[in-house]
Amino acid sequence: MRHFFIPAFAAILTIFLACTPKVGPKIASTPSQPTEPSAWDSLGKPVLGVDDSAPIEYSFEEPKAFNLDSLPPYNPSHTFEVDLIHTKVEISFDWAKKRANGKATLTMRPWFYETNQVSLDAKNFDIKSVVFDGKNEQLKYDYNNAQLTIHLGRTFTRKEEFKIAITYTAKPDERESVGGSAAITSDKGLYFINADGTEDKPRQIWTQGETESNSFWMPTVDKPNERCTQEMYITVEDKFKTLSNGLLISSKKNTDGTRTDYWKMDKPHAPYLFMMAIGEYAVVRDKWRGIDVDYYVEPKFEPYARDIYPYTVEMLDFLSNKLDYPYPWSKFSQVVVRDYVSGAMENTTAVIFGDFMQKTKRELIEDGLTNEKVVMHEMFHQWFGDLVTTESWANLTLNEGFANYSEYLWIEHKHGKDAADDHLMIEQQGYLLSAGDGGHPLIHFGYNDREDMFDAHSYNKGGCILHMLRQQIGDEAFFASLNRYLKKNEYTDVEAAELRLAFEDVTGQDLQWFFNQWFLGAGHPMLNISYSWDESAKKAAVNIVQTQEGAGIAYVFDLPLAVDVYDNTGKATRKNIRVSKRNQTFYFDAATKPALINVDATKTLLCVKNDAHTPDEWAFQFRHAPLFRDRWEALENIQAETTDLAPQISLEALRDKSAAIRLKALSGANPANPEVLAEIERLAVEEPDFQVRATCLSMLIELEDKKYISTFEKGMAPNQSNTIIGLSLMGIYKVDPAAGLVAAKILQNDESDAFIDVLSTLYAENPALENLPFFEQKMDKIDGYPAFQFFNSYQQFLLGLKNQAQLESGIQKLKTVATNLKTSEWRRFATTKGLADMRNALRELGDTEQVALINNIITEIKANETDPLLKTYYDGF
Repeated sequence: MRHFFIPAFAAILTIFLACTPKVGPKIASTPSQPTEPSAWDSLGKPVLGVDDSAPIEYSFEEPKAFNLDSLPPYNPSHTFEVDLIHTKVEISFDWAKKRANGKATLTMRPWFYETNQVSLDAKNFDIKSVVFDGKNEQLKYDYNNAQLTIHLGRTFTRKEEFKIAITYTAKPDERESVGGSAAITSDKGLYFINADGTEDKPRQIWTQGETESNSFWMPTVDKPNERCTQEMYITVEDKFKTLSNGLLISSKKNTDGTRTDYWKMDKPHAPYLFMMAIGEYAVVRDKWRGIDVDYYVEPKFEPYARDIYPYTVEMLDFLSNKLDYPYPWSKFSQVVVRDYVSGAMENTTAVIFGDFMQKTKRELIEDGLTNEKVVMHEMFHQWFGDLVTTESWANLTLNEGFANYSEYLWIEHKHGKDAADDHLMIEQQGYLLSAGDGGHPLIHFGYNDREDMFDAHSYNKGGCILHMLRQQIGDEAFFASLNRYLKKNEYTDVEAAELRLAFEDVTGQDLQWFFNQWFLGAGHPMLNISYSWDESAKKAAVNIVQTQEGAGIAYVFDLPLAVDVYDNTGKATRKNIRVSKRNQTFYFDAATKPALINVDATKTLLCVKNDAHTPDEWAFQFRHAPLFRDRWEALENIQAETTDLAPQISLEALRDKSAAIRLKALSGANPANPEVLAEIERLAVEEPDFQVRATCLSMLIELEDKKYISTFEKGMAPNQSNTIIGLSLMGIYKVDPAAGLVAAKILQNDESDAFIDVLSTLYAENPALENLPFFEQKMDKIDGYPAFQFFNSYQQFLLGLKNQAQLESGIQKLKTVATNLKTSEWRRFATTKGLADMRNALRELGDTEQVALINNIITEIKANETDPLLKTYYDGF
């Protein structure tokens, strides 16, 4: 599963209303990637993130004293009473009530010990009947709305199979409270989207099983170490397409206008990986080695289906060859759903994605590698997570750490090592920022809630540790070990020891030391590195001090490290050391003082380090050390120290082969320097990376020089990304307002709505009645965070028109949105804030009549509002 930790509506509102924005600190002396533009200001300039020179202050919790009279917290793996062998589900839907009517036939046998009863997970069902399959006699059962305990009437041994048929109605929406977490925002299991057809979105039904939510729509043993084969008979209106696990065996039209699709999964997998998706989809079809590869998208995105799921067939080939284990399932399908509760989910043979993936080809220019990474992440799960599945949520990294690391493997293969190392750096930093208090063990049996395991440890740290293990044993051994792990454990569940044993079987090494400190221990090394030179002895020294401390963190890590010692010509000699003490000094023979000693020369160690290089040494590292991380660290430190070397190194960095380095260089670039300005001008036209080009265009816009109008005109070409086109429009407008307004008309009716922000800003600054239809046409579409800017521009536009009739009409339109409880919180809040801002402006103009009118409307909005959070914010209006 790929999770996106998107701020909740409440958090966004808090930030939006705050006078001073709060930002998270970066980590001192640890590479940090400037964030992608997350917003665009009123001039179209990208907001690139926070200052990455601010050090983070670490505070560590003291170890908690255990109660000697009790055991520490421990979440065990599920204990089996029965083995669920096969699940057959026959299901149809009541859209009006958001219910599912089902019959589940479960084939089971006792796991080992004989039993006369069986307990199943079945949450919030109306149970209609429970019988042995093919029999009419009702079995006795107990049901507490979560567990269905069926009394079998006699004792069964482990050699006896039995089939139970359960008829039920699932009511996922009819609960007092809905669970969820920061990673998976709801646990209903089964979701009806636009069930009554009144919203401006497709009608869909889809499922989300992880962690243990599929038992909201089918009775099962809802644990990750369970496995069974599967049949699904899904009955829907004939206009809908369905998707489930395995192959579509048949599709039968019924006399009542419905259709029943029969999907069969003939290989065992975990119940949380069962899925359904139902909607009016376009399906674009591919093949890979004879199996079906299908792309489900909403019909208007059909021309872009292969771009939305990029390189799918190539990725299947890449992984099958890399792992020496061909894709193990009968098909591979991908589907986008609306209002998804997470990022994406690796359901076996049928991956679900949120609608953030669904974009036009022009919008995908700005995607960077996002869609690629998410497609790869979920595909890798088909081996690591679906074929071989974590035994318990405490071992989740055996699913997610591998999927996380697959992103590195793909980027390295497709886009080169620089791009992969940039990605790894961001992943490392994500973990480090989450572990300021030391964090928890990667294999974490003491979690408070299983949903807590979906964090930057299971994902980021897990992936980073796999990269370190690859570096430790070498590529050939690493991939041979993965192959052994898969073949030895296929179609079963695993824990971390089985991964270790696979690597030990292949390499012949005892790797318990590595697994103990990285998988079973908490925290990471924090290193102070300093250097000295003894002229008389001709020896260079490196002193490394481990400063980490805190509950559960290793007092000393065992760290094999590569060290490159450079002479003044740029030639490096590789030394291998092993840091195994709190404070340790290493000596190297050298005929002359080294120009640079580069510790952790492979740049694979997950750590925080304070490296005491001089500015000259950092400059040498930038120019001579071979890796992306070498150049990034050097540039970051040179920029932070603002030495005399900074301008020259930054200029060189603007010409670097890595777009990330070029973007980093721009954060310290001074356009007053003619050489720097020449590079900015070049990059504004030639740069292939949209973030770098957008930043350069923004810098040129600030200069407001007419000589750049041709640069901006080139950026208006239809094949450019939306951001580049929007910035170029603003650039034209700044140097030639009349030409900018003419160019705006070209974009006004763009069907992507990508230019609403820039156009609304421009029209607000130049109010004219002819532009009123633009606002009225877009008013019903705008939603989410962009609604704030749009409705703010709209109220400014109305005031600028100085037309009383239009002002009053606009006030009523804002009121209509603000009082419509069926529209989103974003729209209601944005329009109410727009009214309050308009009232404040009218108050300054002395228009008491309109001020009184708006005050009355705001009072009505407050009385009408049902959301307690919005009521609280409205008190400020």
